[in-house]
Amino acid sequence: MAVSIVSHRRRRAYSAGRLARSAQRALSAMGRPGSQVEILVVSDEEMAELNARFLGVHAPTDVLAFPLEVPEAGEALLGQVIISADTARRQARRVGVPVALEMDLLATHGILHLAGYDDRDPVEAQLMHQRERAILGSARAVTSRLWSGLLP
Repeated sequence: MAVSIVSHRRRRAYSAGRLARSAQRALSAMGRPGSQVEILVVSDEEMAELNARFLGVHAPTDVLAFPLEVPEAGEALLGQVIISADTARRQARRVGVPVALEMDLLATHGILHLAGYDDRDPVEAQLMHQRERAILGSARAVTSRLWSGLLP
């Protein structure tokens, strides 16, 4: 499988298989179905440490993405996506969606970052969120509540 899931959490409110399928769907949509991606699921505490070390931000965030692009056995290692399970749970509760759906969104968001999307600019963020909607919406009927809090 091109997507591997590593969890530092004992209890999970999501299916690793579902998360891998969501990531694979995003890779396929980006024209990178053979690329390898590692998804690491961590706590807010671990995420805050990573965010501080790599981005200089001393707070947790929902998702970080580290592009790698390393050729490996004929397939490219595209990178690593790190998701905070604690933040995903809070965000899901805030907008009234299942945690698994929020995790699908964060995995998709991280893979779009690996593919070169950047959401720091409002126009680019809008394009990124439209692409997320297209990828997730093609998989299942996605509730509009998932997009609450994102750019309009």
